[in-house]
Amino acid sequence: MVNLDLNKLPVARADMVVNPCAACSVRDLSICSVLDEDELQQMSEIAANLQFSPHDPIIDEGEAADFLFNVTGGTVRLYKLLPDGRRQITGFLTNGDFLGIALNDNYTYSAEAVDQVNVCRFPRKKLESLLDQYPHLEKRLLGVASNELVQAQDQMMLLGRKTAKEKIVSFLLSLSKRQTAIGRAASPVALPMSRSDIADYLGLTTETVSRTFSLLKRDQSIRIQEGGMVALPDIDHLTELADGY
Repeated sequence: MVNLDLNKLPVARADMVVNPCAACSVRDLSICSVLDEDELQQMSEIAANLQFSPHDPIIDEGEAADFLFNVTGGTVRLYKLLPDGRRQITGFLTNGDFLGIALNDNYTYSAEAVDQVNVCRFPRKKLESLLDQYPHLEKRLLGVASNELVQAQDQMMLLGRKTAKEKIVSFLLSLSKRQTAIGRAASPVALPMSRSDIADYLGLTTETVSRTFSLLKRDQSIRIQEGGMVALPDIDHLTELADGY
């Protein structure tokens, strides 16, 4: 039998408690990037870490906008259902992106997991209280909202003015740009979404998307790799294609 001296056992101290937000791999990409350690501790106290499997709903259009989310892993698709039942995908979110901003009390779109998704979930009222307390956090969130507006304008241009090839190349380049923004290589790009998802996002048919990918592959403008990856061997050439040259 082993005798333990309780006086010699280590005692947990407040400064030994690990703040899960401090070790977050996407902290520098998210709204949390503007917070110092003490502020981050307060943020972590209102956060819940959740996981979603592919096709799991995260938010539903029309439901009370009681929570906001920070995507820490995986890909999320945003969409609206048209009156005739058709789906219009309005965007894809990934590491560091923010989800759930609503101008009123209800979500105006739905969001679901494309693949395995991890998020931090924040109660809206508690997060709003922190925004009042930390103006720099509010400013960062306004920047996120402004970026969403720019993306919506880009999406309108994509849907209204470009050919199928230009749309798909522009989409691939946008994924490449997003990767470089988070410190990854510009190529290959991860493509976890289906051809149907891409079609619903770009306003095309699934058949057109598949045919255009095949044409780009045959022209050696792209290379399809295993694991849902697409190599972009010549970014400058693809940029010219996206611009209609």
